[in-house]
Amino acid sequence: VSILTISGGDGGGSVFEVKSTAGDTHLGGEDFDNRLVQHFVEEFKRKHNKDISKHTKALRRLRSACERAKRTLSSSTTASVEIDSLFEGIDFNTQISRARFEELCIDMFRNTIGPVDQALTDAKLQKRDIEEVVLVGGSTRIPKVQQLLSDYFNGKQLNKNINPDEAVAYGAAVQAAILTGDQSEMIKDVLLIDVTPLSMGIETAGGVMTKLVERNQRIPYKKGQIFTTYSDNQVYEGERGMTRDNHLLGKFDLEQIPPAP
Repeated sequence: VSILTISGGDGGGSVFEVKSTAGDTHLGGEDFDNRLVQHFVEEFKRKHNKDISKHTKALRRLRSACERAKRTLSSSTTASVEIDSLFEGIDFNTQISRARFEELCIDMFRNTIGPVDQALTDAKLQKRDIEEVVLVGGSTRIPKVQQLLSDYFNGKQLNKNINPDEAVAYGAAVQAAILTGDQSEMIKDVLLIDVTPLSMGIETAGGVMTKLVERNQRIPYKKGQIFTTYSDNQVYEGERGMTRDNHLLGKFDLEQIPPAP
């Protein structure tokens, strides 16, 4: 979730300034797929007394079918799942309703409001300050997600003019063009002021995450800090206190450093 202001236009250039960003890396389309997979694994076991939870090929085929069913449920009230010879020659044919899908995922759907609330708090804004709510990402097509979001903003109509599947790629292309100095008419007067979506830091003794760049810091940004010799430091991204719970961005070697006394 990003909150940004857009100013300028009408021949004078446009400025896109990101005020805050918040999110949950365990809250997205793949997580909804996992709930469906778990549901159908249990159904298959009830019907055929067979456990496919450890069979990679069967799970892969089931996951693909679940993703298709999830997409279908964004526009239809029911979806069929049909897989020939899913496991040990057994065909799997079943249906799932949108209501059942919402029931399976309702806790995660409700949790999508958390990052919205956090982004508003970080930007020091109120709900009433938001003029447009733009849907980005395939999972925003899910009717229940849209309903919860509209309710959160007191019944506000959501902006669906942008293809949610293409919005992120389009934005990344614009940013890449700006960074490479592209002079195309479409972007030559566009200025994007961005922030870091997650804190960045290095691993220090004991696997502790020592943050150097805080979340929502305007970029580009530079910071220096002195550390004593421990081992090859590793750069991580995330908000957890221990590096094992964060995302490794890369490693680097510090050479010609004298040994610790």
